[in-house]
Amino acid sequence: MLGSRGLVGDKWSSRILWFCALGSAVGFYMVALERRAQNMERAMAEYSKELESGGQQSSGGDV
Repeated sequence: MLGSRGLVGDKWSSRILWFCALGSAVGFYMVALERRAQNMERAMAEYSKELESGGQQSSGGDV
């Protein structure tokens, strides 16, 4: 009934494989973008803390 090829034929199995590969690539790309945004946000928060604390200390010491 199904033949020796199994549930799906060679043509469809390769299409499914490419679809899964592309889906994984898109997923990894989205995760990379999210992590980059989080890292940028964290770096900006640390930088602003350094400016606030460092700016107050250095202005009193420089003058």
